[in-house]
Amino acid sequence: MEKRGFLGGYGEPDRAWREECGVVGVWAPGEDVVGLAYLGLFALQHRGQESAGLAVTNGLHIDVEKGMGLMREAFKNRLPTLAGHSAIGHVRYSTRGGSLFTNIQPIFAYFSGGFLSLGHNGSLTNARALRRELESQGCIFQTTTDTEAILNLIARAPENDIEDKIEASLKRVEGAYCLTIMTGDKLIGVRDPRGFRPLCLGKTASGGFVLASETCALDAVRAEFIRDIEPGEMLVIDKDGPRSRRINHRPRLSLCVFEYIYFARPDSVFDGLSIWQARHRMGRQLAREFKVSADIVAPVPDTGLAAALGFSAESGLPYVEGLIKNRYVGRTFILPDQDKRAATVEMKLNPIRANLEGKRVVLVDDSLVRGTTSARIVSLIRRAGAREVHMCISSPPILAPCYYGIDTSVRDELIASVKSVDEIKRFLGADGLHYLSPAGLLEAVFDREKKRMCTACFTGEYPTATDDVAGEPKDG
Repeated sequence: MEKRGFLGGYGEPDRAWREECGVVGVWAPGEDVVGLAYLGLFALQHRGQESAGLAVTNGLHIDVEKGMGLMREAFKNRLPTLAGHSAIGHVRYSTRGGSLFTNIQPIFAYFSGGFLSLGHNGSLTNARALRRELESQGCIFQTTTDTEAILNLIARAPENDIEDKIEASLKRVEGAYCLTIMTGDKLIGVRDPRGFRPLCLGKTASGGFVLASETCALDAVRAEFIRDIEPGEMLVIDKDGPRSRRINHRPRLSLCVFEYIYFARPDSVFDGLSIWQARHRMGRQLAREFKVSADIVAPVPDTGLAAALGFSAESGLPYVEGLIKNRYVGRTFILPDQDKRAATVEMKLNPIRANLEGKRVVLVDDSLVRGTTSARIVSLIRRAGAREVHMCISSPPILAPCYYGIDTSVRDELIASVKSVDEIKRFLGADGLHYLSPAGLLEAVFDREKKRMCTACFTGEYPTATDDVAGEPKDG
């Protein structure tokens, strides 16, 4: 099995974890549903740059197009051409299941109840057990993803109604899942009882409905935000409009804290909280906790920007751009080995010597996973003439892997789990290293939510059983 390096949501090697995917669903009879789904997916490109897929139906047939790479690469030949009333789309990074064409979502199947297509954001913690059970019963799998287990469960469920089939099947499933499911006459969105991953509902100007992983996708199609899908909720949209159905009456929200720290686009809003404002407040809190004698504050672009502005506002230190990002460098994660991926840091980020030379720099980033790229960035800042470099991280140390839809490696490859802060500081070549404290993170940003967040990556305390995945390598 391949051991992949960490790849950030914007394509940098080793920057942070890879979030699995983003999903979109559109129900808009009379509108260009494929165009709406495409624009929504484009807005979610940061959630998955490995592959993309679109499926559309007119009620009688389904047309699916998918491809590897970014949206413009995945659909360079054509978009689905079927004129329909509903469409779903998916952008993906592989976490469970390899980087294979057959694993591109949405996946679809015909069965005795008709046909359905399905897109999944998250990762199931009992996927291996489900797959073994289904294979022993004669199920044939076309992919290596955990998503196909959900599809098989739905197809084999004895209930007659598709909604009943879905509800019965999801009672067998553990872990994280946000689903968009399309049948001939329904668009269905489902969020797991813990709400690990976000899902929201919007309405187009013409009266259609859009489901999406983030509100930025609603903005892209000029859809009005209606509400977040609740944990344990199945939202069904058909010719009569949307209606809600509870598939779990005892939800316990465990929204991934890294959605706020890193994964989500800064212009998105989760549960009424602006992602940009959350990151800005993290930076302010970081400045309260870390008093440093320095000259300037500079971000690691792009995800450190809001926190750096917050640090500057709280500390009074001037905010300065110290690194310029070359936005025309190709995606580093497609390069064949880690050395080549890491070398592209110097192609993608270039220091502004005039802003750094002779300065004591507070360098703000959102997270620190393995540290190899951060060490290269510190070296870049020093070579540009900085007198001191103090690395400030607007999240706590990452001590444990995630099993809910983020591509982490084994615990021993998480630098904070094997090295002390002083050892990490020396590894980075920094004059100082400071993390935002767990209490500071929750108090500064999530006070009203602090009992509703999954912070397992910081604590190792998981909100669900992980026996089927803990200590096991990834499939891809």
